[in-house]
Amino acid sequence: MPPRKKRRPASGDDLSAKKSRHDSMYRKYDSTRIKTEEEAFSSKRCLEWFYEYAGTEDVVGPEGMEKFCEDIGVEPENVVMLVLAWKLDAQNMGYFTLQEWLTGMTSLQCDTTEKLRNSLDCLRSLLNDSTNFKLIYRYAFDFAREKDQRSLDINTAKCMLGLLLGKIWPLFPVFHQFLEQSKYKVINKDQWCNVLEFSRTINLDLSNYDEDGASLFFLSPGPVLLDEFVEWYKDKQMS
Repeated sequence: MPPRKKRRPASGDDLSAKKSRHDSMYRKYDSTRIKTEEEAFSSKRCLEWFYEYAGTEDVVGPEGMEKFCEDIGVEPENVVMLVLAWKLDAQNMGYFTLQEWLTGMTSLQCDTTEKLRNSLDCLRSLLNDSTNFKLIYRYAFDFAREKDQRSLDINTAKCMLGLLLGKIWPLFPVFHQFLEQSKYKVINKDQWCNVLEFSRTINLDLSNYDEDGASLFFLSPGPVLLDEFVEWYKDKQMS
């Protein structure tokens, strides 16, 4: 058997190249690890993010909310803010409590401004689903009303209806005109819900609206408001 050749010791250049490869592999691994940690949701990071806007309080108020909207690039009156409030189950317009923030943002898996900004299109898309839209629409009534009142004052109702229906219901501008000249000072929840059903089921020429049968499809006493709108609109068309 021929004698085994002795292994030649690695030269300095070989050792240097090997070390360089190891360093490169470590840097790549470390970079991946850090990136994964940044992408994973962190309750601690979410809490720190909350206090950027709440200051020393346990609630984000109007001033903090204004800065928050500015940071995520959204106007406060943008409908996506209503969707976000719904996801957080916020109880008072213009305020996010610590518990609402942590619960809602955990659900959204957002713990930084950038992550939420990247989620805005997804939040907006929820409005395209009829079931989600109905849930958000119903939520908006309680979210916007004064908590010591059972009804929504007419001016707030008009703003919220415009936010939710203004771009999707062709008759909304006419309905808004009707509310402007009407005697109504408040809108109750039945009336609020009936407006959505009306916008979804009644033809633009109102040809399929039957006053006698309206109560079968709408919550009482909502149809009275809609009866008056239909009568006003038809009179307006004839004049």
